[in-house]
Amino acid sequence: MFFLLLIAVSGCGINKQAQQIRALEKCTYRITSADEITIGGTDVKKLFAGQEFNLASLPGLAFGLLRQDVPLKARLNLEVKNTSGEDAAINQFEYKILINNADLAEGIVNQEVNVASGQSTIVPVNMIVNLYPFVSNNKVMNQIAEFVKAGKDGGPEKKGLLTLKIRPSIKVGNTLVKYPGFITIDKEISSKILL
Repeated sequence: MFFLLLIAVSGCGINKQAQQIRALEKCTYRITSADEITIGGTDVKKLFAGQEFNLASLPGLAFGLLRQDVPLKARLNLEVKNTSGEDAAINQFEYKILINNADLAEGIVNQEVNVASGQSTIVPVNMIVNLYPFVSNNKVMNQIAEFVKAGKDGGPEKKGLLTLKIRPSIKVGNTLVKYPGFITIDKEISSKILL
């Protein structure tokens, strides 16, 4: 009798996890903002404050270029909105960040997220990226400079695409079960954000 009770309780737990996965599929995901953005330890807002955009003027950048390590740190705020009739839960998720379809960063957010039916929550995604491959590429640097200049001079608006791909996981017993694929969230970014 004890084993039948144990199997029934275990089955209820698995059924609940399956409901949470279905609810997760119906959630909407949106990047609401990016905060605490630094390049080489310097706040990006200070970088855009002057008249000219010049990465070489950053104090930590010259040393970073010599070491071939130019760290970009940022926090993307991801809104998870549950539009289903069931509660949704994530135990952790993998993420990939792309700009204009070029890989920028990837990692894991090891945080439990519970979103009740009809509710939403903000999940911070902290990223650290070595920008050296980008800042050492003249073509990429020219594109960045044009984007920044358009934002500062009020010239023609430049747009780019920020993509966040997440792959949620939930715990079933002691095993972490990954969502079968990545959920893709695209956000168009405009040079007007620098105004």
